[in-house]
Amino acid sequence: MSVPSGPATTGPADPRPEPPPPPTGTGYRAVFSAPEFRAVFAAHLLSSLGVVLCEIALSVLVYRLTGSPLLSALTFALGLLPYVVGGTLLSAVADRYPARRVLVVCDLLCAACAAAMLVPGTPVAVLLALRCATAAIAPVFAGTRAGTLGDVLGDGDLFVLGRSLIRIVNQGAQLVGFAAGGLLLAVVAPGAVLAVTAATFVASALLLRLGTHPRPARRTTPGALLGASLTGTRHLLSDRRIRSLLLLTWLPPTFVVIPEALLIPYADSLGTGPAAAGLLLCAMPIGAITAETLAGTYLSPRSRTRLTFPLAIFCVLPSLVFATRPALGWALALLALTGTGIAYNFGVDRWFVAAVPDALLGQAMTVMQAGRMTIMGLGMGAAGAAAEYAPLRVVMPAGGMVGVVAVLVVVFEVRRTSGDRLPLPGDTRPRPWAGPPEARQRPDRQMIPPDTEP
Repeated sequence: MSVPSGPATTGPADPRPEPPPPPTGTGYRAVFSAPEFRAVFAAHLLSSLGVVLCEIALSVLVYRLTGSPLLSALTFALGLLPYVVGGTLLSAVADRYPARRVLVVCDLLCAACAAAMLVPGTPVAVLLALRCATAAIAPVFAGTRAGTLGDVLGDGDLFVLGRSLIRIVNQGAQLVGFAAGGLLLAVVAPGAVLAVTAATFVASALLLRLGTHPRPARRTTPGALLGASLTGTRHLLSDRRIRSLLLLTWLPPTFVVIPEALLIPYADSLGTGPAAAGLLLCAMPIGAITAETLAGTYLSPRSRTRLTFPLAIFCVLPSLVFATRPALGWALALLALTGTGIAYNFGVDRWFVAAVPDALLGQAMTVMQAGRMTIMGLGMGAAGAAAEYAPLRVVMPAGGMVGVVAVLVVVFEVRRTSGDRLPLPGDTRPRPWAGPPEARQRPDRQMIPPDTEP
């Protein structure tokens, strides 16, 4: 725990207990052996369900108020686009303030936004603005939580597995949340579902407040928050290694969502109806959950790392087969195979946390999450725009072809930057371990073994 500067005092010692050391062992069982991770996992499960419930309930509410399909669909789009605002203008929050405080405040702000949606007579513009606010908060929360996983689990394989479990929750929340939301909306009003959303955020805040240890801020930066956020983001993006790993995180999902964004019109083109469209939307998350679970359980860290590049390329290949206009069964199989490619993140997460100094870890994770969600939203929009002028059997495989080329270029760049590590301004020590003193402050920070580098 950091010691404040200045003359020594004779007062009582800090009564707060030291946070426990990272757990030892391997596999998901070792990750769950950490009480703090169990609290973070449960809180994430609740808040993820809350987000999905909010999306579907608000979409139904806006449609009932306006009768406009456009405004109803806009509630989903607004869950992605504001990520770039929070991920750039507020990214320094993740490292500038104590992590537990940031997480609790973010949950409470989201709960307040959901509660405000319940006020009778709230204009639709205000409802959409509240949706934007929760979306802008989301990357700050996600980045801070990712940094907390580094404190709780260390920077080795347990951190990678912890991130995997977070992704599994994200995918599972889509399946369970939309199903549960649909059932709830069949028997209660959208306002009741929004009240459940607010309750999930409050419960998440309580779990984080009571189940995690207080830790000091990673980095104290002078000046305004906006300036610190932009400076830190610019510093991260200026580094070749960090930039290449961010692109490897962002680009495959961008092209993966192109066929996903067009599944409803594709199901209609097959003449299979809304039920088949729902099955198609479930296929990719099911493939992702299966691959994450099997890879994290049965593969060694070295094997998962070696699969990073092949899986990153593979996940965009199934969309090429949509040029043949496959039937429903084959389309489900192709989408499930696409979802399995998400396991490439095991290696990327390990390289990324090794490349970023601890003092910037929360901000780096915030930028990563914000960029991924923003570029996915742009990819979905581009797919929809292209489908206005070209048939689906052209648009879907075209996205795959462009995706293969783009991912291959980024893979080549990641390989060329292997071993680089980002120093902070003013640090003149040689790379790859040129980070600032605070980047070495945790005893659990490990160098990734050479045979696991790309």
